[in-house]
Amino acid sequence: MLEDPAVEAPNYVYMRTISPEEAPDTPTVIEIGFEKGDAVSINGEALSPATLLARLNDLGRDNGIGRIDLVENRFVGMKSRGVYETPGGTILLTAHRAIESITLDRGASHLKDELMPRYAELIYNGFWFSPEREMLQAAIDRSQEHVEGTVRLKLYKGNVMVIGRESPKSLYSDQLVTFEDDQGAYDQKDAAGFIKLNALRLRTLAKRG
Repeated sequence: MLEDPAVEAPNYVYMRTISPEEAPDTPTVIEIGFEKGDAVSINGEALSPATLLARLNDLGRDNGIGRIDLVENRFVGMKSRGVYETPGGTILLTAHRAIESITLDRGASHLKDELMPRYAELIYNGFWFSPEREMLQAAIDRSQEHVEGTVRLKLYKGNVMVIGRESPKSLYSDQLVTFEDDQGAYDQKDAAGFIKLNALRLRTLAKRG
């Protein structure tokens, strides 16, 4: 049955999670703490990596989180349907992206997004000990030096929702993003010159036809 990607996977194939429909009607709110990109605590309790993931697996399981149905491109060249359960991983990924959103600057964030598919592909294909994986690892580790803080999440019927994030290394500034009283930090009139210069290449191409 799983070989046909058009057919829904039956509920009995899932061993680690309950279905979202069977999850509690009351959401679960948790807080995950990060240091240098690594999750180190849940609700203020310091935990080892293994214990932390096991705890998140339990929380995800109870809230119907982490069921994934996808078609993969195998290393050998064929496509294969995969049905996976990763309750803890789903929660952790959402939290990690949330803390990165306020601690990584735009350039570093975009570069990391470009590198991660290649990094994941190397691991998936069995090249953990390859020099190219180690090169990417060094860049990723460097990107995580200031990724610390806490993320609050709401777990509810298969969903992981970010409801708060804060960090002592945050790059987010309410003075910069305000459109009211910005105290000179950002003048909307400055955008006119930026837009004009940013479109110079396109205007040049348009003249050529």
